[in-house]
Amino acid sequence: MGIRITLTGAALAVLATAGPLTGVAHAQGDLDCADFRFQEDAQAVLDLDRTDPNRLDEDQGRDDGIACEVLPHRGTAAVSAATPLPTLGVQGGSGGSVGPAGFERAIGVALALGGAGLAGAYVVRRRRATQPQARLKDR
Repeated sequence: MGIRITLTGAALAVLATAGPLTGVAHAQGDLDCADFRFQEDAQAVLDLDRTDPNRLDEDQGRDDGIACEVLPHRGTAAVSAATPLPTLGVQGGSGGSVGPAGFERAIGVALALGGAGLAGAYVVRRRRATQPQARLKDR
């Protein structure tokens, strides 16, 4: 019964530590045309992912691959400094990560190895518990 309590505790620990973070760690906000000042900035985001998950090419008619056509174009003399990208981090869609970070992978490997170790210990304990009975039957 002790091993069941240990395994249940380990499973609850995994769910309590890793479960709540799975949706937050890689959440990315939805961008729309209002997040950009110039059409070229929106086009650069659309060019990064042609599947258009942010629906930047949602004008009337068929999709033509041009993002946010209603936005003004960047003029050569009118703008002296480059327009900064949205600064809301993951919430604004710029920033954040596209995959698990190094420490997240290390935690995952540690949890997997810990689970494999607990399963192996359980198997060894069960075999040792049944072996003395088998030896007595052979006599």
